[in-house]
Amino acid sequence: MTDTLYYDRTEGAPAWPTLLMALDALGRTGGQGIDLGCGAGRDTLEMLRRGWDVLAIDREPLAIQRLLGQVQPDQVPRLQTRCARFEDCELPSADIINSAFALPFCPPDDFPRLWQRIDKALAGGGIFCGNFFGERDAWAGPELTIHRQDELERLFAGWRWLHFEVIDRQGTTARGRTKHWHLFSVVAQRP
Repeated sequence: MTDTLYYDRTEGAPAWPTLLMALDALGRTGGQGIDLGCGAGRDTLEMLRRGWDVLAIDREPLAIQRLLGQVQPDQVPRLQTRCARFEDCELPSADIINSAFALPFCPPDDFPRLWQRIDKALAGGGIFCGNFFGERDAWAGPELTIHRQDELERLFAGWRWLHFEVIDRQGTTARGRTKHWHLFSVVAQRP
C-alpha cells in the first residue's frame, strides 16, 4: 500500500529553491528539463509554468497520478512521464536535471551508472540541482546513497558551482516526523 500522506502534504507545495536558482541561472523561458523522483510534481509544475518541456520520472504510480491531476491542458504536450526507477531510465539531453531529495534513495551500487547518465545528459552547459544526504543524516544507512562533502567535490570536479549549502540540523519530514537532516544542497553547471 502506497503512503498517501507524503503526497497529501507535498501536492501544491512551491518549487524547491534549488530549482528556482537553476532556472534563474539559465535566464530563459523554455528548454528541456528532467525531474528525477518528481513526487507530486512541485518542481515539474514550475518548469511547465515557465514554458519548459519536462520528463518527470517517479517509481510510484500515485506520484505520476498526482502530478497529472495538476497539469493544465495547455501544458500536457510538453510533459512526458515515466513510472519507473530513475536509476533504470535512459536520460535524454537536458538543460536542467532536478532531483530534490530523491538521489539518496538510489541504491548505492546503481549510483555511479546513474551519475554517468546525468553527466552525459547535461553535457554542454546543463545544470544539475538537488540534494544529497550526508553521513550524519538520521536516515544514513547502507541501503541509501550517502555522500561526504569531499566525495561531492570530486563528483562535481570541473563543474561550476552556482550554489552549495551544507544543512546540518534537526527538522521535520514531509510526513511530520522530526529527524536530523544532514544535506548538501547543490546547483552546479556542467562544462
